[in-house]
Amino acid sequence: MFPEYRDQITTLKTQDARFARLFHRHNALDQEIHNMESGLVPASTFEIERLKKEKLLLKDQLYAILRNTAA
Repeated sequence: MFPEYRDQITTLKTQDARFARLFHRHNALDQEIHNMESGLVPASTFEIERLKKEKLLLKDQLYAILRNTAA
């Protein structure tokens, strides 16, 4: 996710608690969605879509933080 911000992400994960929390939640959702889609965890299509929307919202928030701190 955002390879052009790799160094900045590493820094923010240690210096910005909100960013770290959002980043961790995004990664946790990614794994949860993967497990559901691969059939390891039973889930409805509705539940998977809901989690994908939450993950996208988190990604948007992370990107906004990255853009604001890069400026």
